[in-house]
Parts: sequence; structure tokens; C-alpha cells
Amino acid sequence: MKAFTVVEGVVAPMDRANVDTDMIIPKQFLKSIKRSGFGPNLFDELRYLDEGQPGQDCSSRPLNTEFPLNFPRYKGASILLARENFGCGSSREHAPWALDDYGFRCVIAPSFADIFFNNSFKNGLLPIVLDEKIVDELFTKMYAEEGFSLTVDLPNQCVRLADGTEFAFEVDAFRKHCLVNGLDDIGLTLQDADAIREFETQWQAKSPWLFREHSA
Repeated sequence: MKAFTVVEGVVAPMDRANVDTDMIIPKQFLKSIKRSGFGPNLFDELRYLDEGQPGQDCSSRPLNTEFPLNFPRYKGASILLARENFGCGSSREHAPWALDDYGFRCVIAPSFADIFFNNSFKNGLLPIVLDEKIVDELFTKMYAEEGFSLTVDLPNQCVRLADGTEFAFEVDAFRKHCLVNGLDDIGLTLQDADAIREFETQWQAKSPWLFREHSA
């Protein structure tokens, strides 16, 4: 999992409430568990004018020119600014996979659906909860300034504007540790690889019959 320390990037808007996981990555694209390749279909129903199909080359599909992610000013955005209850709906991990594969490292919103919130941390995506008034202010600044960017400083738990204004955010200490060190569940387990090997060796010595090969 990619480590997350300090990320500075262009901010893109998802200016609607209750964006569910089927809107983030539609159900027809959930046929892979590789965690990659979902970026072209992020917000598929909003980005394109036709109905996308798995395996389809998206480069030739007609774009919805009214959808912000198709605006040149938001190209390369790595921070998504959203409204309340972002990520509601089904529990699909493909939602944070798609956001990450597109290039987003962080989503800022007044609130998140619980399962999406938890899945994001496990997949290297940082969900930040800020007060609704602060989110409103950030939307206003973003729309007024082309190329509007933010710095997200996870070690110091703050979102920083170019003028130095900072907004503090809360994050669970364990989740912060995992993100800063790029540790998913497998990475956490591998930290104890030596202890696991030692246990296996001792267990095999104490109960050798469990490890004998038996002929059919």
C-alpha cells in the first residue's frame, strides 16, 4: 500500500450529497479483484454519455462535457472535495480502488458512510471529515480559483491552504500509523514474520505428526 504523509494537489469537486458506491464505480465493473484498472470507470455514469461495459476502451467514448472531472482545470487532481454522506450504499471495496486508481489520494467531506470510510483507510485513501462550513468555504475558493490546490499533512493532521490557513482534522492513531507507513492488513502481518516463523517451527517440533505426509 502506498504511504501517505504529505500530499499537495489540485482539488476537484463532487458537489452533490449522498454519492453512493454504485455512482463511484458502477456494478458492471466489479468483475476483477486486482485493485487496479478501475480509474477509467470512476463516476462512469457521470463522465460519459454512453453506457460503459467491462473491458471497453474508454478513450473513444463520448464525454459529458458538463461533468467537472472532464474540465481541463481539474486535470490531474489528487484531492476530491465532496458533500455529506459520501460513499453510501453497498460495501464494495472497488469504490476506494477506483478513486485511488484515478489518482485521488484524499477525499474531504462533512461526513462519510461508515463502510466506505473504513475501506478507504485499508486501501491507502485518506478520508478527511471537516465541518460543513469549512467545506462550503473550500468549495467557494475552489470555484473562484482555477488550479486551486491544498496541502494535506497527515503527520500534523491538517489541511493547509496556499496562504497558510490550516484546518485541523481528527484521525484514529492506529489508522494514521498504517497510512504514514504504507501498511495494509498484509503489511501489518508481515511485520511479525519472524515471530510467525518461530511459532511454526516450535509447533512443528512439538506436534510433528500434524505435518507428516500421508499416502492415499
